[in-house]
Amino acid sequence: MDNRLPKILFSAVIALTSLQALPQESLKIAKLKYHGGGDWYANKTALPNLIRFCNQELNMNLASDDEIVDVGSSELFLYPYIYMTGHGNVVFSDQDAENLRDYLISGGFLHIDDNYGLDQFVRLEMKKVFPELEFVELPFNHPIYHQKFHFDNGLPKIHEHDGKPPQGFGLIYEGRLVCFYTYECDLGNGWEDQVIYNDPEEKRQQALKMGANIIAYSFTVF
Repeated sequence: MDNRLPKILFSAVIALTSLQALPQESLKIAKLKYHGGGDWYANKTALPNLIRFCNQELNMNLASDDEIVDVGSSELFLYPYIYMTGHGNVVFSDQDAENLRDYLISGGFLHIDDNYGLDQFVRLEMKKVFPELEFVELPFNHPIYHQKFHFDNGLPKIHEHDGKPPQGFGLIYEGRLVCFYTYECDLGNGWEDQVIYNDPEEKRQQALKMGANIIAYSFTVF
């Protein structure tokens, strides 16, 4: 099989991926399945709720259900936005790291959302993907904080864990933000059905609005 095929398919998807996508096009986003024992499957209701919010508030046409894609699969290239979350261990094989790197430098976008406890593992594994890059904290005037919704002080704090402020880190490859890492924030928990965490509606709206900004940014900058 021609190993260029995934990139060709991905390029076709990207060509359709904008806030002005034709009504008949139904764009899909996915959750990343990884190895190592961490709960990649956490926050089951998060993406469907975020999708619904984006379709309503941004007039997008996202498929109503999120999909699951393995980090080492060629199907990764079918999705312009990939969501990664969890609490525990992450392990990327060399093939996984190469596939994820190819996806990201080909125009894909990875959102890593620390669900508490992911940090020490994901930083090491992303070094396999981009050994030449370091996570840098994005300034509050970065466009990702100023799509339809404005977050002048950066990420909202959705859940309290260690008393640390929320921080948004990025991996920037050749001038493009390819990975956005939301740390000490718990955006995904704020996207979940309200009955799961019983968050105040104000917190849920903050989380959904920031999530919508991330989706909008990832679909318009590639």
